[in-house]
Amino acid sequence: MSGIVVIFDFDETIIDVDSDNWVVNELGATDIFNQLLPTMPWNSLMDRMMEELHLQGKTIEDIEQVLNRVPIHPRVVPAIKAAYALGCDLRVVSDANMFYIETILKHLGIRECFSEINTNPSFVDEEGKLRVLPYHDFHKSDHGCKLCPPNMCKGKIIERIQAELATKGKKRIIYLGDGGGDFCPCTKLEESDNMMPRKDFPVWKLICENRDLVKAEVHEWVDGIDFHGILLQLITLMEDSENVIVDSTNLFDCKFKRIALRSIA
Repeated sequence: MSGIVVIFDFDETIIDVDSDNWVVNELGATDIFNQLLPTMPWNSLMDRMMEELHLQGKTIEDIEQVLNRVPIHPRVVPAIKAAYALGCDLRVVSDANMFYIETILKHLGIRECFSEINTNPSFVDEEGKLRVLPYHDFHKSDHGCKLCPPNMCKGKIIERIQAELATKGKKRIIYLGDGGGDFCPCTKLEESDNMMPRKDFPVWKLICENRDLVKAEVHEWVDGIDFHGILLQLITLMEDSENVIVDSTNLFDCKFKRIALRSIA
């Protein structure tokens, strides 16, 4: 086994869209979604939207069919399979939900590549309706992180993974993400780790503005071609040497600005 753990966000990282928006739009519920959006937290809204779709006669099979045609860059699945074949421990940390993620990964033939999926739990109830619950039950207690939405602090998940890895000897992390919710976990990474933010997406912009808060090496990516090339190059370099030296042409580059961190909830 490799000493590398690769952690992926899901929406707009593994797949090229936000899965919540994709399902709502493809099943014709955009208008009611836009009406409800200002009234409740996102995670609660997704649970409510599943109720609305059920009332409109949409079935679990309808949702599965929509998920099975979600857009994904053709180089992403080969990259994941290659990382798995190299012995990396692959995990997902996502603010989507378990039904969406498992449905898509199984359809793509890569579910078995992932040792762990950390996301909002979901289940099909006795009426055949999909229910979406929060990862952190914010109705009972506050997870205490001001950077993250109330239902999920990805930073706390990374800290739990780091504590687990510490008991198994030194392992290094590569984290790939795009959204504002991926900033908190990237501040938890160590200098020996690598962060891959998607260029021009919220986490990339937050890192640019707060580069001093991120200790890990940062390598931007644009699309599935970069996703594949940079990820596999990093894995190779990290396996070859504990003192990784990366070609400067692949290094993240932006105009660093030291400003007060803005709220990204």
